[in-house]
Amino acid sequence: MAIIITDECINCGACEPECPNNAIYEAAENYKLSDGTTLSGNVVLPNGNELNADEDQEAIDDEVYFIVADKCTECIGFHDEPQCAAVCPVDCCVPDEENEETEAQLTAKKDFLHK
Repeated sequence: MAIIITDECINCGACEPECPNNAIYEAAENYKLSDGTTLSGNVVLPNGNELNADEDQEAIDDEVYFIVADKCTECIGFHDEPQCAAVCPVDCCVPDEENEETEAQLTAKKDFLHK
């Protein structure tokens, strides 16, 4: 499953540079799926959603850092554990129960993001 950042986040920013998929953004920051990935142009995501990877997407949270679930692979293929959770000083990076994925799905997502 993807990781989420809870509202207990203190906006320290420790997690953002640790993400190998560039899936973590500062509060209120728009994002692009192409940020930190090889995605470009119109893409169909593994979950079936279609969008342009180069277009700005609206920020998911305007108060605390947030993780884009479509880019989160729990660091599969890069590290042994999610790095955001490993460096978070307040333990607010937790599994997102609404985005459950198997290790095989996370590996496929990693391969999709970094062709």
